[in-house]
Amino acid sequence: MASFHDRETELEMVQRHVRTGEDILARQRSLIERLTERGLPTSRSVSLLAFFQALQNAHQAHLARIQKA
Repeated sequence: MASFHDRETELEMVQRHVRTGEDILARQRSLIERLTERGLPTSRSVSLLAFFQALQNAHQAHLARIQKA
């Protein structure tokens, strides 16, 4: 049985990845803010945010390449 994602074009897939990445980054930033407000450790959360941001940068670069083609 084919799923929705099986019928996506490459452009649609990468656009979805960028949108999902934006949501993940926003949630991670919010989590770090709440941890900071409560005086809790944030180093692992900040490291994870940096990883998520690197992935987002890759998704955005991929999107830019596709849109130029």
